[in-house]
Amino acid sequence: MEFKEKQSIYLQIGDLICENILAGIWGKSEKIASIRELAAEIEVNPNTVVRTFGYLEDMGIILKKRGIGYFVTETAEDIILKKKRETFIKLQLPNIFKTMDLLEISWADLEKFHEEYEK
Repeated sequence: MEFKEKQSIYLQIGDLICENILAGIWGKSEKIASIRELAAEIEVNPNTVVRTFGYLEDMGIILKKRGIGYFVTETAEDIILKKKRETFIKLQLPNIFKTMDLLEISWADLEKFHEEYEK
């Protein structure tokens, strides 16, 4: 995994886990990789993964079953979608609108580009 400089590593790992949940790699109530497995896979200190898991647990995305491991919660997908949509609308959408205006890209153009993307 390549990390970005402007965001904490534990948050980037959290984003990766959330993307895996949204992509269906880990479904509702499914066990996710252990702290040590994930740390080894993405080549980070296990303490960083512990911090990530704590963050995701506080958000209600994963839960710890003592002695068994971490599992995706029943509401994880809804929580992730809500958070990611809020972030997109607040941080990315204004820049998209500004760029569209500067480049004179219409909604019709955007719809055409989207149709091509879907192919």
